[in-house]
This record gives sequence, C-alpha cells and structure tokens, in this order.
Amino acid sequence: MASSVLQAWEACDKIDTLFILVCTVFCWTIVPTVGIAYGGYTWKRNGLSAAMTAVLTIATCSVQWFVIGYTIAYGEGGWFFGDFKYLFHRGVLAEPVGTIPAILFSEFQLVFEATVCAIAIGGICERGRLWPAVFFIALWSTFIYCPLAHMVWGGGFLGEDLGVLDFAGGTPVHVCSGASATALSIYLSYPIFRSRKSAVRTPTHIRLHRPGNSFFQLLAMIIIWGSWLAFDAGTVLALNFQAVMALCVTNLCASSGALTWALWTYFETGKWSLDSTFMGAISGLVMITPAAGFIDMPTAFFFGISGALLCRQALRIKFTKLAQHWRWVDNGDTFATHCIGGMAATICTGLFARKEVAAYGGLDIAGGVFFDGNIRQLWVQIVEVIVGFSWAFGGSYIIIALIDCVPGLEVLAIDKHIHEGLDLNETEESLAGLEYPDEVDYTPTAKGNIALD
Repeated sequence: MASSVLQAWEACDKIDTLFILVCTVFCWTIVPTVGIAYGGYTWKRNGLSAAMTAVLTIATCSVQWFVIGYTIAYGEGGWFFGDFKYLFHRGVLAEPVGTIPAILFSEFQLVFEATVCAIAIGGICERGRLWPAVFFIALWSTFIYCPLAHMVWGGGFLGEDLGVLDFAGGTPVHVCSGASATALSIYLSYPIFRSRKSAVRTPTHIRLHRPGNSFFQLLAMIIIWGSWLAFDAGTVLALNFQAVMALCVTNLCASSGALTWALWTYFETGKWSLDSTFMGAISGLVMITPAAGFIDMPTAFFFGISGALLCRQALRIKFTKLAQHWRWVDNGDTFATHCIGGMAATICTGLFARKEVAAYGGLDIAGGVFFDGNIRQLWVQIVEVIVGFSWAFGGSYIIIALIDCVPGLEVLAIDKHIHEGLDLNETEESLAGLEYPDEVDYTPTAKGNIALD
C-alpha cells in the first residue's frame, strides 16, 4: 500500500505541487478574513459574532468536505452529483490530478467551498443565530455548493455538455454566494415557521449605519486582495504562464476597480473613502474570477472599471425607501457585489474570452464573442447564470426554512434591541455618493443593538 502511494507521488510534478501547496495556504486566509470584513461592516458590538461565522465555516466545511463533499463535487457521476467513490476520502492520496496529488487538489478545492460558504453565511449578519448556522453550513455545502461545483467543474452538464467558461468561479463562487446570502436575508425578514411564531423574535429591519470598524475593513482588503491572486493563479493547478497571467490580470482588475469606486466617491463628496476603495477592489476581484485564465491585460483593466460602476449602482438599492419598506437587508453587500457582479462577470467572460490566452495553459476553447466570433458562448454563460442563481437561491431558502422548523434551531436572533440609524428621508441626498454623513449620530443607543446568540 505504501509502495503504491509513493509510486504515485513520484509521478507528481514537485514544482507544481509546491506551487499549489503555497497557494492553498494563502487562500485559506480568505475564509476567516471574510468574517473580519463582515465584522467591519457591523456595529462594533456585533463584530466578533459576525467574524465567528467564518471560523465555524472553515471547521464545518473541512469535516463535511472530508466526509461527503469532495465525492459529490468531484466524484464520477451524472449531470448534477458525483458518485460516492471518494466517500470519507477513500483512495484520495497521491494519485495525480493533473500533475499534483489528489489529496492536495482536494484541499485546494475545500478552500473554494469554505470561501463561498463564508460569503454566503454573511446573510445572517446581525440578525441570525450562530447555532442554527452550523447546520445550515453543513447542509448548504452538501446540497448547494457541491452539486453546483460538480455541474461546472466536476464533469456535470454545465461544464462537460454545454462547455461553460468559468475559470475560478463566477457562478459557483460569486453568484452562488450572493444568491444564498440574499435568500437568507429575505427569510430573516419574512420568516414562515418557528421564528415567525416567536414573541421575542421580530424580523427587524437593520437601519443603515456606518461600518463599525474601519481597521477591520483595511485588514480584510489587504488579505483578500493578496490571497485572491493565489486563488486565481492556483486554479491553473500548475506553475505555467497561464498561472502568471491569471495573477497579473487579477491584480490589475482589482486595482482598476478600487480606483474607479474611490475616485467616484471622491469627486462626489470631496473625501477619500476606505470603504469605497475596499468595495471597488472586491468588485474587481469578482469580475475577474471567471475570466482570469481567458482574458488579456487590457480587457482586465476595463473589467475592473465596469465592475465597479455596475456594483456601485447595484449597491444603491439598499439605500432606497423601497428597500426599507420591504425590509431589504444587505449587510455584507453580497447581493450588489457578488450576485450582480458575478452574473455580469460570467456573461462578460463569454463575450471577451480569448482562446489565445487560454492556450497559455494548454486549454483548447472556442473563445468568446468579440475576439473569436463564438456567439454560442454568450448563451451558454447566460444558462449557467440562470441555473446557478436558481439552484443557490431556491435551495438556500428551503434549507434555512427547514432548519427553522426544528425546536431550538430558530434562525432569527432574539430582538432585544433596535439600532438607531439613518433617517431615510435624507437617503437620496446625503448618500448620493454612498457615504455616511458626519452630522448623523451612528452610535448605538443605550438600548444596545441586536446581538447574535
């Protein structure tokens, strides 16, 4: 047994293995850092509770991935699910996947799952409970992310039959997480089972408020930006020129997005905003994710600009009176950036992908609409977006609703306190630049605020 494992290990490329090993370590930091970012958005008293969800995510996903997640996502199988060949990671050792050991490939893909889940679970920030969140993470990973990953990357119908172009996760990562967070938020605003019947759990609308901790945002931006370079470069699974290009276009797209959003805010308000810079960088990273291995540098530059402009306009939704009326809560801005941005990124990949760039890594694709005249690819990408959003949104809503049926697992936090926030009569004027006016007192009142339990 040991001899066969060592023989398989000798067949692996040691340089590629070391490269993916380093990328995995860097990418792992994204997961807890997403929690830090959410902690920066919330009231200071809720910061650690928001960050705790990401810690629970990496632990829960690691166990779920070991038991059943990997085999559902990358086992041999049909259109939607893999088989149970790798249940409990049986036989997942040194056999080469490409040029790296299967166990390392599995670990790198685990980071993908945990990252997506950490973003999605942000939908419960400041309103949901942690205990039910653990069950949601396990069920969501099994029935939402893993099947979608199989559809796109593991031999399912989107990747194998339709031929979608999704390099590092426009739909499995961003559309999936954004749609799931939106489903969570909507359910917490309109619970239909035990949370609705509880006298102490009221689906309060969280008023708009300043980010509670700007240093958390700065720290999150630094770590996520840097780690996402490894996220996209490592997706190649080999140290070749395509990996180098993926890293470079990722950084350029994030940079142009950060500058676009920050400059727009500066011209509107006359102030530099860390929050705007952070959101611009995130929108750029979202835009480049599905296209990192398929586009060149000039295209990546314009991807970042267009992503920032689009996501910035989408972010205005939560500042409207209509959003307040319908108790729309997007605390982590996941809908505006990950959902809307992910949809745009996936579709734009079909428009601007170049088979010349894909060939840097030995990939043979038909290319996109503008550079290679492949009009079919646009419709394929649109189908991927529709399938991904429907699967993630509908499935997440069903899962959170079923959990809310169980006694003791009420998903809505006890409504002990209500935030003092922005007077929405001033929304259109004072938040024209998505900035929070200085004259408004955003300090929580003596009553406190809603805490996660």
